Order: sequence, then C-alpha cells, then structure tokens
Amino acid sequence: MMLDTLALFLRIVEKGGLAAGGRDFGLSPATVSERLAALERHYGATLLLRTTRSLRLTDEGTLLVEGARRLLTEAEELQDRIRYGAERISGPIRMSAPEDLGRRRVVPIIDAFLARHPDVSVDLDLTDGYLDLAGQGLDLAIRHGLLADSALRSRSLGENRRVVCAAPAYLEANGMPEHPDDLSGHDCILMRFGGNLDREWPFLIDGKTRKVAVRGRRVANDGGLVRQWCRDGHGIALKSIRDVEEDLATGALVELLEDYSHGRTALQIVYPPSVVQPCRVRVLIECLAAELSAFTDPRPVLPSSAG
Repeated sequence: MMLDTLALFLRIVEKGGLAAGGRDFGLSPATVSERLAALERHYGATLLLRTTRSLRLTDEGTLLVEGARRLLTEAEELQDRIRYGAERISGPIRMSAPEDLGRRRVVPIIDAFLARHPDVSVDLDLTDGYLDLAGQGLDLAIRHGLLADSALRSRSLGENRRVVCAAPAYLEANGMPEHPDDLSGHDCILMRFGGNLDREWPFLIDGKTRKVAVRGRRVANDGGLVRQWCRDGHGIALKSIRDVEEDLATGALVELLEDYSHGRTALQIVYPPSVVQPCRVRVLIECLAAELSAFTDPRPVLPSSAG
C-alpha cells in the first residue's frame, strides 16, 4: 500500500539508513531496498543518494518528505475520526524538552495528558542540546532562547529569567561575589549545550550587556545535574528561574548578583512547519502551553534597553 511505503520512506530518512528504518517495520534490508526502488520508479525520480556510509535526500526526496508527512497525518486523522469519533485521539507523539525543566515541569503534564487519552503514546527525549526536529521526526520541542532555525513555527510560553545561584554552604566556604567580575575567583558549574560550552555569562553592567568569562571544574550537558551539583555546594551555577524557584524559596539555593541580572529570555514550543498537525499533537501543545505559561517569576524584572 502506498501509504505504508511512504511511512517506511520517512522512517528511513529519520533513522539515516535502510536497515535501521526497516527494523522498525520488521522488514529485511532486501525488502526495504525493493520497496524504495518501487517508490522511486513510481515517482520517476531518485529520492535518496546512497553510499556505504550515508544517505542524502535529493531535491525530489526532500519534496516527498514534506508531502508524505502531510498525507500520512491527514490519513491518520481521518482514520481516528472514523474509528473513534471526533472527540477521541490516538497515536504516537515524539517530543523533546530540556533535561531539568522536562523532569520537573513537563513530565507531570504528560502524565496527566496520557491519563486523559489512553490511546496516545509519548516518546520524550530529554536533552539540553540542539535537535533537528524534522530530521529526527519530532512533532514538537520545548526550547529556551530564540529560534536558531527560522523555518520552525513556535508557540510562546512566556519569558524566562536566568539566575546566578549557589548553595549557602558554598557561600560560607568561599564568600559571596559582589560583582560579576568576582566570578573569576569562584568555581562555577558549566553547562554544555550540544557542542557549545556556556563559559561566558551575560550581565547588565553600567546599563550595557557584557559577557563575563567563568571557569569551573564541573561541566555537564544535563541541567538537572548542574542544579544538583549547585545544591550540594560544589559551585555557582547559571540556571533558569523555572528550574530553581523552589530551591530559592526554601533557601536551598541563594540568588547572587541580582542587581546585574541580564533580564529575560524566551521559552517556547517549536514544531516543524507542516501544513497539518495531528489532533493529538495540537491537544498536547495546548495542554503544555496552558500549564507552562501560567508560571510567575517570584522576582520579576523590567526589560532592559540593552542589546
């Protein structure tokens, strides 16, 4: 059936190989090759350029990826409406969220969503690194900061303030920095976002934004681990207020350099610019937006005029 072959083609693209894509469908490499060849004959075009080590989409293949996702979404939506009625949703959702925010804020929302919709499944990838949504077949992601990929669509979840913080035990042993430049004498806990190490922290100094270089003996690509190390008194961290608001409220962490706060950044849901989103994805986005947008910063700051 053509729709099954299109679904196989998309999985090959997402997995980056014929064998890997075929395994999800229980198909042998030979069968996958036959079906791909039949698909290329049907469209009269080469869809994938294959070598022993990699796959690359042709222009025609890229066009088919976009169209196949739309066709499969519409077909699945039609099937659900016929089988279950307009009020019931079913099927898989693949999404990504930052490590710390994901565990603490997003997972409870997903749990409640799945309890209300027993025919839906969620595949959650917790990572603080950049992911190619379209290339990895993700339906949506929650991200901090501005969009690096302008082709993605977005849904704002409100603003997000990053705070410099440390545990009382660390401050008692090492003293409290009074100015951002004092951080050069402190052990800072650094985040790695994919291949980028966050070793320059932004501050508002004399009315202008300035990045201050920091150093530290602990580096991690997991925001939850950075937060735990900070709570345990191992150093100073730069964290989202959404991740540490409870720690600040209980005194487990202390906010530092408040007068030099750089202000706010964005938090948003991003998703591929497909024409049609499955109903289940739209419903989950609405749930996430309603819950995460309700956050209130306990210490709001006015937007600065600095760049």
